[in-house]
Amino acid sequence: MKIKFKHIIVFITLLSFCSIVYGFTLDEEQTSSAHKYIGLGTVGLFLVAMPLFLYKESKHKDMKNYMLTKDNIRKMQDKEGKNTENQ
Repeated sequence: MKIKFKHIIVFITLLSFCSIVYGFTLDEEQTSSAHKYIGLGTVGLFLVAMPLFLYKESKHKDMKNYMLTKDNIRKMQDKEGKNTENQ
């Protein structure tokens, strides 16, 4: 059975959200453990799941298309000029 990268990211995201929700549902006597669950969920979401997702989505893309170079600026200005002429 082959586990896909997408499934790992979804699992980490769901686990993080569950940890955050569980931290909010704990009683006021357990504030230190509630803060730990909320913090671990936040770390899992933003420092583990988000970078994995960004890596997965940008793996086969050419980064030159997203850099702000003189050629890309010229292309954007040409597109903007054509859009204003059509309206």
